[in-house]
Amino acid sequence: MNSNLSTKQIMAVGLMLFALFFGAGNMIFPPFLGQDAGTHVWTAIIGFLITGVGLPLLAIIAIARVGDVQTMASRVHPVYGVIFTVIMYLVIGPLFAIPRTGTVSYEIGVIPFLSENAVNSPWPLIIFSIVFFAITAWLAMNPTKLVDTIGKILTPALLIILALIVIKALITPLGEPQAPVGPYADGAFFKGFIEGYSTMDTIAALVFGIIVITSIQGLGVSNKKSITKICVQAGLIAAAGLALVYLSLAYIGSTAPDAIGIQENGGALLSKAADHLFGSFGSIILALAIVFACLTTSIGLVSACATYFNKLMPRFSYKTIVLIFSIFSMIIANIGLTQLIAFSVPVLVIIYPLAIVLIVLSFFHNFFKGYSLVYIVALIPTGIISIIDGLKAAGLNISALTDALGFLPLFNQGIGWVVPAIIGALIGYFIALATGKSAKTIPTN
Repeated sequence: MNSNLSTKQIMAVGLMLFALFFGAGNMIFPPFLGQDAGTHVWTAIIGFLITGVGLPLLAIIAIARVGDVQTMASRVHPVYGVIFTVIMYLVIGPLFAIPRTGTVSYEIGVIPFLSENAVNSPWPLIIFSIVFFAITAWLAMNPTKLVDTIGKILTPALLIILALIVIKALITPLGEPQAPVGPYADGAFFKGFIEGYSTMDTIAALVFGIIVITSIQGLGVSNKKSITKICVQAGLIAAAGLALVYLSLAYIGSTAPDAIGIQENGGALLSKAADHLFGSFGSIILALAIVFACLTTSIGLVSACATYFNKLMPRFSYKTIVLIFSIFSMIIANIGLTQLIAFSVPVLVIIYPLAIVLIVLSFFHNFFKGYSLVYIVALIPTGIISIIDGLKAAGLNISALTDALGFLPLFNQGIGWVVPAIIGALIGYFIALATGKSAKTIPTN
């Protein structure tokens, strides 16, 4: 067995990880941020990069150190570890994120080329989703081949397409940034920081981590320290790629209003910008970029979910689960994007803070001697506040609860769980020290 990989192999793993992260949503959020931030675009994008790039990188490193997300979550309690991990994989997998890759790629990459009659018919989406998820299943069947299929083929193609759009925008600028609007006027950094959550890549990193580890092992590396080192290197490559693309797309968004006017979302903005820069050819370029981005994310999510559930339920083979998830996602994709979002957003709002707290605590695991009380007491207030945020995201009237918690720092900004989580961790640590509740069953790393 090798103890390391060549620079070329590490680069391929890094490009694979970049492509797994970079889905259609990642193409849409930065330009919209650029449009609204205007002259404050660079301040806003710095905040966006911290949560949209920095946190996912920390998550990849955390998984490389721990092994998998269930092991990490089991530091709270073994039962919690299974329940939390299953919910997370289902939500970011076949219940939402995987079907969304097919739906988004169809709506942005296919609908612009259809006639009005075809758009109103269900058959184009049905046919497209069958083809899309058949390709997903085929490429996800062998996870050790993902480095070759994604890192060496699909990712370079995606980057070339994006480069064409960005270079053209630099050579022939669309216009000048306008005055910032909304929260970007007075708090661009913090607004960008919050917007970085929209990528949901921190949760995705916990899911994709097992793919990266499996791929590295498939290349002949078995030593844990070497795997961790390679994961860090690959993560830095992916993070650099994401940061560069986000900066470029934010620039396009900030300069676009002069040429195409103010748009309601990043998808429309990017589509009209591409059309303005390249004419009808621009729509084709953007469609290819969207399909490539969605396909790579779909392959990664199916592979990661199948790997986990094969480990959880070994009587079902990896390939069987790949087929089940691909077919199920194909069916859900035909329900429609609006319904998917309505179902998933409240759940994501609940589990995202829990995932962040787990990741951060994992880096201090040895420092507080692996006391389970630290995890438990930190996650209890995080979970309570996140549930309230989730109910609010679901559109329920819970004004009595939100008013009662309005005193919490950052609560109105949607991250009121931060301070209670820190205080809870400290309380758990001191209780464990005082009572001698050492969690010997929880390993240190």
